[in-house]
Amino acid sequence: MSSSPLAIGIPRLTDIATQAGVSEATVSRVLNGKPGVSKVTRQAVLAALDLMGYERPQRLRQRSNGLVGLITPELDNPIFPAFAQAIEKALTQYGYTPVLCTQMPGGAPEDEFTELLLDRGVIGMVFVSGLHADTTARSDRYSQLISKEVPIVLLNGHAADVEAPFVSPDDRLAARLAVQHLVDLGHERIGLAVGQARFVPVIRKIEGYRQALAELLGVTDTDALISHSLFSVEGGQAAAAYLLDGGCTGIVCASDLMAIGAIRACRERGLGVPGDVSVVGYDDSPLIAFTDPPLTTVRQPVQAMAAAAVDTLLEVIGGAPSRHQELVFRPELIVRGSTGSGPKVRR
Repeated sequence: MSSSPLAIGIPRLTDIATQAGVSEATVSRVLNGKPGVSKVTRQAVLAALDLMGYERPQRLRQRSNGLVGLITPELDNPIFPAFAQAIEKALTQYGYTPVLCTQMPGGAPEDEFTELLLDRGVIGMVFVSGLHADTTARSDRYSQLISKEVPIVLLNGHAADVEAPFVSPDDRLAARLAVQHLVDLGHERIGLAVGQARFVPVIRKIEGYRQALAELLGVTDTDALISHSLFSVEGGQAAAAYLLDGGCTGIVCASDLMAIGAIRACRERGLGVPGDVSVVGYDDSPLIAFTDPPLTTVRQPVQAMAAAAVDTLLEVIGGAPSRHQELVFRPELIVRGSTGSGPKVRR
């Protein structure tokens, strides 16, 4: 009695067909490597196999075009797994095998991961929010990779002296969008909760925030309205406590985790969100729409940035010169339930 390459029966064929949105006969043709199936349909069947946890038949396993290193910060912040998944998916679609290295406090540093990846024979590397985002860190580590003809692309950061492609969101615009939204709601005392001042995204957000306050509210003395802390729930809580002491009714946060902490700080004081204080996050991390209240945030264009990073990297791998250019992507304000009218409007 014959069976498919996966040794699965008709019910499983039916499940795969339903998942892929094709007929059982089409599934059978794909599994048996027969012609007459479009590339798009074949990919849909293979994706269904992967999603349902079935192992692909040997004949359908794609030989890797090479290993590509992906170095990210810790995965506690949901935006970094989102970037990792998007980049890995793009690499896989082109036939490359991603090797993920995740930095954790007390764990291997970026340079150690870089050496490890070089020892594994990677043909390129993508750095997400790495040391290139830290203005106090040496940037020659990246120049050395380029001198060794290792293609690299760097996300969320910028170093003027590194001849490499960078991919960034428009952090200045992100801050402006958040401030504009709160001003439109009637808030006049708007604070900014951000990370440490040595990081490029923080510097750019502060620039956008200050420019927006000056143009929209005529506020030029902003030192007391900016609170530096950690990119975490606890960091956001501490930063928000300082801003609430300063009378802020609107708080712009540099990450969604910080925004969750800011909401916690408000509730500890018996303040309602958005009844008394409005909070805006940044990233639009997965599941953030399901917070209480659903978080208004500025969406970082993860999918577009990941696709651009992979396309740029593969161009360099293919022989194009590595150029010092920065691709900047426009963020998007996503309005949900954590922002409401300011006190002046309510009166």
